[in-house]
Amino acid sequence: MFMEKAGRVKFLVLALLCVFASAFIANVYADDGKAWAQEEAFRQAQEPNLVPIESYRQELGKAVIVAEEAYAQEWDTRARFYPASRAKNQSGKVGLASVASEYSYQVKAFGKIPVEFAIGSKYITINNSTAVKLPTQLTTVSFGAEATFPFFNFDKTYFTIGLAPSFYTDNWNFRSESFHLNQRYFMIYQPDEKWTFVLGAQYEPGSKPAVSPIAGLIYRPNDQLTFNIIPSNPEISYALNKKWTVFAEGAWVAEEYKVNQGEFNKNAVLNYNEIRTGAGIRYALNKYIESSFSLGGVFNRAIEYRQDSLGKVALKNGFYTEFRLDIVM
Repeated sequence: MFMEKAGRVKFLVLALLCVFASAFIANVYADDGKAWAQEEAFRQAQEPNLVPIESYRQELGKAVIVAEEAYAQEWDTRARFYPASRAKNQSGKVGLASVASEYSYQVKAFGKIPVEFAIGSKYITINNSTAVKLPTQLTTVSFGAEATFPFFNFDKTYFTIGLAPSFYTDNWNFRSESFHLNQRYFMIYQPDEKWTFVLGAQYEPGSKPAVSPIAGLIYRPNDQLTFNIIPSNPEISYALNKKWTVFAEGAWVAEEYKVNQGEFNKNAVLNYNEIRTGAGIRYALNKYIESSFSLGGVFNRAIEYRQDSLGKVALKNGFYTEFRLDIVM
């Protein structure tokens, strides 16, 4: 009981610190917000090929993208299917399917500084025939707010702060034990119109590991080719024309859920890990609607409880297929 209360006190203190830190940062930047907005507008007028600050956005499954055009609203959804794979070192198979969706809305503070709000969900269904007792589903609900500021007087440099209260469970509920106040802090530096460098970290209190790096680059040597080498979903794409784009993608996943495993394990910690590599094709119906289809291999998959006595299922390599739809407004 004492440990449970101590954990809740730590969580409350962390939440308050995040709120106060965010308020402090917002207050500091608010004082000079209009001046920064004017400087950004002047910089864009002087160097029109550079990416506007509002074009750097978070997207479903991707830490940072460069939007071709800035739209206030975006809705992304994807469905991914994994055929059943045999378990390693035990009998049985596990098949999975997942659906995720995110709606985001971007506003501009002081007429120029972008602030993005988002709400998202993910549902994973598990078809399990192994001896390990796994939940039939895993669910995620998240809410987020992210702002990108000019970084003081450093030229072509921005700072992004993002907070995403999230719940990771097996039944769509909002138990305090499943709550994670995920946070992202990173720098964006664009020396010219071809290169963008990103450096920072993501903090997920309660997870193991709690801190993971956000470090990489976006390289656009021309209008057709883009290298987005930023974890945890890097992508290389090539535009064949205005409608069709081919791409290669990768992802590494480490997720943690609180699941119900009986009267004495109502908040058992379940980890899901995988690595994916694949390729696909993207089609732009018009400037507002875009869809894609991809397939590839999935490796190093494991579904395991943090408590060893509850078991672990390591899966043999398999493949996946994914359909995605993105709509901007």
